[in-house]
Parts: sequence; C-alpha cells; structure tokens
Amino acid sequence: MWGKALGIVGFGRIGRAVARRASGFQMMVIYTDAVRAPEAVEKELKAEFREMNALLAEADFVSVHVPLLPETRGLFNAPKFNRMKATAFLINTSRGPVVDEAALVAALEGGKIAGAGLDVYENEPFIHPGLKRTNVVLAPHVASASLETRTKMACIAAENVAALFAGKRPANILNPETLKTP
Repeated sequence: MWGKALGIVGFGRIGRAVARRASGFQMMVIYTDAVRAPEAVEKELKAEFREMNALLAEADFVSVHVPLLPETRGLFNAPKFNRMKATAFLINTSRGPVVDEAALVAALEGGKIAGAGLDVYENEPFIHPGLKRTNVVLAPHVASASLETRTKMACIAAENVAALFAGKRPANILNPETLKTP
C-alpha cells in the first residue's frame, strides 16, 4: 500500500476517516462524491477530487463508502471494473448491493482487476461462490465491530428514537419522507 493511489468513492465521514489513515502509508488520496468536499477539507486530508472514471483508471485501491440508494445499487458493475487497473483492488465495507457480485467475479476471473476485500455482500448472509478465491479477502460484516464503535452506534440509535418521540427530526434519518408532519 505504501505510496500507492487510494481512490475513495464516497467522501463523507467514513471516507474522510479512511483518507486520514492513508496518510500513514503516504498514499496519494483521490476521491469522488456526489458533492465535492470544501477546499479546506481537501487540503487538510491531502485529497484530490476526480470524476468516477478518472478515479477508477488511476487508483491502485478503490475503497467504497456510499450509502445504499437506488442510484448506488449495482454501482460497481462490469463497465466500472473494466475501467479499473488490472492491478487494482476493490474494497467494499459500505453496503453489499453496491457491488454486482456476478460482475465482480467475472472481472476477477478475467484478470480485469487484481483482487477484492469485502466485509458486506450483495445477498447477505450468502456469499457468491465465485468470490471464494485466493485473491479475495472475505470478512463476516465486522468492519465496525469494536466495543467503542458499537457503543456509539447504540447511543446514536437511542438519540434518534428519543428525538422522534420528542417531535424532533432524528439526526440520522435516511428516509425523511416517512415522517408525518403536523
């Protein structure tokens, strides 16, 4: 990883945290997001914005940090894998259905990319049988499994429930259209 190009797809809180960690490996950080980060954030994290296709062509590692939305379902498909370097690795710790696993298997088998690291799966808990190979690291959806992270997740969930019952908008709502307004 030392000195390689890290492409971050989704430059929110988690994508930015990954960028911070990449500095320890002196990685060049490039990112893409629906909304470009403020210049001060780019400067602080030594990150450069790229359009998706440019990021895929340049990155040695592509780390995915997007929410699962209709527009991100199957985001990583055959055309995306064809744009990646043959020496690149895809890392997905976001949501499984963001990656079309059949297309990923085809890309791996065809030498379109070098490998993958997955903590989430398209059809959890099932893993596509073609992903069980030496150039793929599979984890059992444990990327956030530290005591501190799980405690914080529980607190955030409780704060959101309390806000809802207090008649306030929950801070982390992903589907605001479901809220009934008085």
